[in-house]
Amino acid sequence: MNEFRVAVEAGDFAALGDLLADDVVFRSPVAFTPYEGRPIVAAILRGVGRVFTDFRYVRELEDADGQGSALVFETYVDGTSVNGIDLIRLDGEGRIAELTVMVRPLSAANALATAMAAEFTQIQAEAAAAMSGETA
Repeated sequence: MNEFRVAVEAGDFAALGDLLADDVVFRSPVAFTPYEGRPIVAAILRGVGRVFTDFRYVRELEDADGQGSALVFETYVDGTSVNGIDLIRLDGEGRIAELTVMVRPLSAANALATAMAAEFTQIQAEAAAAMSGETA
C-alpha cells in the first residue's frame, strides 16, 4: 500500500491511523495475542515510530489481487540492526484490515520487545484518549 509506505518512510507515523480500518487486526512480532481496533493499533504504530531509527523499506511485493503487500524493511532499535517484513491486507474500502509484522534476528526481536515495553504506558494512554475523543 503506497500511502502506508510513504508515511512510514517520511517518519509520519501519526498519519497511519487514517489508513486503518476501524476493526484492523495487528499481529506483533513480540506479542502472541493480536491487537484489534484502530485506536490501539494507531497508538502502537506511533510507538514504533519512536523506537525505530534509520528506517527504510528495501523491497516491496504485491499480491496478484492488489489487496495485499509485503514491505521488507531495515531499521535499528537501540543500536540493534533489525530486518523485518510488514504484511498488509486491505479491506473492500482500501483501508488496512490486517497488519502483521515479522522481525529477525532474535536479538532484534528482543530489542524491539524491550523498547516497546517501555513505550506501552504511553501507547495505552493514547489509545484510551482516542477512544474517548481526547488528545493524549
